[in-house]
Amino acid sequence: MKIIKNIVISGKHQKPIVTDLFYTDDNKPKPIVIFAHGYKGYKDWGCWNLAAEAFAKQPFFFVKFNFSHNGGTVEQPIDFPDLEAFGHNNFIKELDDLQSVIDWVLTEKSIQDNIEPTKITLIGHSRGGGIVSIKASEDKRITNLITWAGVSDYEARFPTGEILENWRKNGVSYIENSRTKQQMPHYFQFYENFIEHKERLHIESAVKKLTIPHLIIHGSSDETVSIKEAENLHLWNPKSKLHIVKNANHTFGAAHPWKENSLPDAMKQVVAASLDFLA
Repeated sequence: MKIIKNIVISGKHQKPIVTDLFYTDDNKPKPIVIFAHGYKGYKDWGCWNLAAEAFAKQPFFFVKFNFSHNGGTVEQPIDFPDLEAFGHNNFIKELDDLQSVIDWVLTEKSIQDNIEPTKITLIGHSRGGGIVSIKASEDKRITNLITWAGVSDYEARFPTGEILENWRKNGVSYIENSRTKQQMPHYFQFYENFIEHKERLHIESAVKKLTIPHLIIHGSSDETVSIKEAENLHLWNPKSKLHIVKNANHTFGAAHPWKENSLPDAMKQVVAASLDFLA
């Protein structure tokens, strides 16, 4: 298996998109899988490398990347050395980043013998699930969509009332990262950008437009994104397949750092269900 880490892709937003490739280098065309991480996430979080290896063995051409404004850097793609970038992130930047990654994979000369450009699956975890759902509804090149603990509504995740007004007034609000203890900023542009692009960022509308195979995987004990959100996604696209992992939490048993050599049991189920679906 060939693993190439921390390739730098140029995006539209003046920050690099740091990208990993996992594949068998046999010059045979393989279906492409592109994975998008979630909020306060990154491509090397927890057991994502092990998940990537599982797909590459099947054999898929597996791509994972850091959104350009996720707070990581080329030198330090893990955790959040660039909080200023994190504060300036928004959903439109993430959609643009995903577009840049898809375009790069389809045009990068060094990998063309190993990819099947007519087969592209998007997988997104958590907030990334919304991003891949919107992109799949917009981009005719996408042939399959999978969400892992994906969100169904971005607007519902913003504050309202006094909290929103304080955010507007102060121009920034902070959220503590429970693991690193960093105070992570959100500049008010995040909300303004959402309002400006509200129609495009409406996950329900995107999902209702889908005509490609669509798998929704969710843990029954998800403490971060309610299982109701998975049920909504399934309701909006009745042709989708809903797979519930019993007793699984939001990260399907994974944590960071992940020191084991194998996936947690719930994540094994997620990967197996995803591979079955793609087979």
